Amino acid sequence: MNVKDFDFYLPEELIAQHPLEQRDSSRLMVLDKETGEVEHKTFHGIIDYLNSGDTLVLNNTRVMPARLIGEKEETGGKIEFLLLKRIEGDKWECLAKPGKSARVGRRFTFGNGKLKAEVIEVKEDGNRIIEFYYASIFEEVLDSLGEMPLPPYIHEKLDDKERYQTVYSKEKGSAAAPTAGLHFTKELLKQIEEKGVNVVYLTLHVGLGTFRPVKAEKLEEHEMHSEFYHLSKESADIINATKKRGNKIISVGTTSVRTLETIGDENGIVREQSGWTNIFIYPGYKFNIVDKLITNFHLPQSTLIMLVSTLAGKENVMNAYNEAVKEKYRFFSFGDAMFIK
Repeated sequence: MNVKDFDFYLPEELIAQHPLEQRDSSRLMVLDKETGEVEHKTFHGIIDYLNSGDTLVLNNTRVMPARLIGEKEETGGKIEFLLLKRIEGDKWECLAKPGKSARVGRRFTFGNGKLKAEVIEVKEDGNRIIEFYYASIFEEVLDSLGEMPLPPYIHEKLDDKERYQTVYSKEKGSAAAPTAGLHFTKELLKQIEEKGVNVVYLTLHVGLGTFRPVKAEKLEEHEMHSEFYHLSKESADIINATKKRGNKIISVGTTSVRTLETIGDENGIVREQSGWTNIFIYPGYKFNIVDKLITNFHLPQSTLIMLVSTLAGKENVMNAYNEAVKEKYRFFSFGDAMFIK
C-alpha cells in the first residue's frame, strides 16, 4: 500500500490556529465504521454514544514547556532547543536550531544564566544530546523559562498555556499534546461517569515524531518513532473486565490506541506494563483491544490517518475527510473531532 493512498486536499484556512473558547463546543463528526455513514454533531453530545459498562481510556500525559530559547556563551548567538526525551539524569535528547551552532562541546545559557547547557553528542539523525546545569529543581526552571512547543502548522501565539493541555493532564513528559482529549471538560467527564461509563487513564508521552512526514513510498518501509508508555494495574483490570462482559473500549486519541494495542495480547487482555513502543498501525492490522475511537482530523499521508483508516476502513475515512473539508470542519490539534463507532 502506498503513502499517497492517504492523501487528500486540505485548504490551509481549515487548519485551526487557536482553541475554541469552550472545549466541548467543537464539532463532532460521527463515522459508522460498518456503513461509512456520517452524522454531524457537537462534541458535548459524545455522551449519547457511550453506554453504561463501556470504558473510556484517556492519556493523562502532560506537555512540558519544552521549547528553550537562549544564547551561545562565547558569542551571544541565538539558539533554540526543543526537549524530546530525558536520556538519564540531566541529559536530554533535543532538536537544535540552528543545528550548525550546536556542535559537541558548545555551551549555551538561558534566562540570564538560570539554566546552562552543553552539547555532548550529535546523533546520526541530527538530534543532540544535551546536558543541563542549574541550581534548583529542573522542572521548576523549565516551567519558568520554557515555552509550549506548539505544532509547526500553528502560527499564532497561544495566550493560555493550559489550552494545550487536557483538563486531566498529570504526568509530565510530552513534547506534544494528545489532542483528542482537549475537547473534554471536567463537567463532561463527570456526566460520562454518572452514566455508568468507566473512565480510566494510561500514559503515553507524545514525541515530535508524531508530526514527521512518512518519507517511505510504501507503508511497510516506514520506521516509527519510539514513545514511552505506562498502564497501571487498576486501569488494566477495568479494561479486562469490560472486554470480558462484552462492553466496548473507547480510546480517546491515537496515543491511547497505540498504548493499548502494544500491551494487549491476541486474546484481548492487557496487563500492567511500562516500556517504549514504536508500533505502526496501518491497514491489515487486527485490533485486539480498541473497539471505538475519539480522534481529531489528521495530516494528509500521516501515520495517524493510516491508523484511523485501519479501524474504520480507508474508503470510509477518505470519504469522511472529504466531507469534513466540504463542511468546513476545523483540522488538526485545535480542530474538531471525529468519533468512530
